[in-house]
Amino acid sequence: MQNILVIGFNTRNVVCSASRAGYTVCSIDAFCDLDLQECAYASAFLECKTVQELHQLEASRIKAQMAEFGLEFDAIVPGSGLETLDHNEFSCPVLASSPDAMQKASDKLYLAKRLEALGISHPICYSPEELDAIEYPVMIKPVSGGGGIFNRVARNKQELLAILEELYSLNPELTEQALIVQEFLEGVPSSVSLLSTKNEALSVAVNEQLIGIPWLSRLPFAYCGNITPFRTNKAKEMEGLAEELVIEFKLLGSNGVDFLVSKKGPVVLEINPRFQGSLDTVEKAMNINLFEAHAGCFRGELPEKPEAKCFAARGVIYSDRELFIDRKLMDLILREKSADIPSQGTVVEPDGPLTSLFACASTREEAILSLKRGVNRIKAFIEN
Repeated sequence: MQNILVIGFNTRNVVCSASRAGYTVCSIDAFCDLDLQECAYASAFLECKTVQELHQLEASRIKAQMAEFGLEFDAIVPGSGLETLDHNEFSCPVLASSPDAMQKASDKLYLAKRLEALGISHPICYSPEELDAIEYPVMIKPVSGGGGIFNRVARNKQELLAILEELYSLNPELTEQALIVQEFLEGVPSSVSLLSTKNEALSVAVNEQLIGIPWLSRLPFAYCGNITPFRTNKAKEMEGLAEELVIEFKLLGSNGVDFLVSKKGPVVLEINPRFQGSLDTVEKAMNINLFEAHAGCFRGELPEKPEAKCFAARGVIYSDRELFIDRKLMDLILREKSADIPSQGTVVEPDGPLTSLFACASTREEAILSLKRGVNRIKAFIEN
């Protein structure tokens, strides 16, 4: 196996991991960031901007783009937004869980019912039709996907109705049927990154999630990155629950389970049945190539459990305004320990992701401090 196609909304981390592992990688991606282009043999734009468009993307269009690369592909790896890609439409193997398994794991309402049956702690879930049964406060979020940008908290029925109206005006795809209302809980957002074959699962790392960090984003629940490892006395319990779930849902390869570490213990929030945003920090901290390990899972192979070598942090900077990427700004970003680097001449929308910065250190505090310094340099340049 040598020639790989990675396709998804944002594939940079997967493409660069595969490239480091020695594969010839092509990408179909919505951003085609500068560093993705440098890692990839070739890249093309994914001509879809919404989840609905992604789900309606026809295999014939993907095949046409594949043909334009001029390679015979040995495997396809679907990323974010393409979890339910029909494997039968392609002549080469698709290195992913079955579309049915991925769809069930991604659906937060279905997951809540399974967690209830398994006796695993999770937030109480309501559908928006159950207005009179809801106990407040609650979190409103898309049933699948979203990256936290559409997440809202309602503290009474009036706020809930206003939020439902607001979300529909922001994105007409966010109908009541496309949203879930969850019990709002306090705790530390975290995740477990796993590898799994048909018969067994291995927890590779427990990660702290950076959600709605004010110095990275104005959005209160936006995904802003990770710190690996997350040191908590609940780590073993989280790993055990995550391994149970990926086997239960028949997931293969690299997958993640999101948790909230509350006063009562770990609470399962959702399953990400694909490569996760934590890929970079897991690889840096645990000294592992996740793409190579993912491919091994489809041969029935799991690596040895890795040990953390450092604290690795990733911070995703969101722009607070419409921002034109000129040469000076791009050069500044390139001087930092950065990734997801926008190409010169592109425009970042308000509250859109600008770039990612990284730090590795012997302590969590040092890693965060290093991230903040880099973020401040970029923000000061933009202000001036």
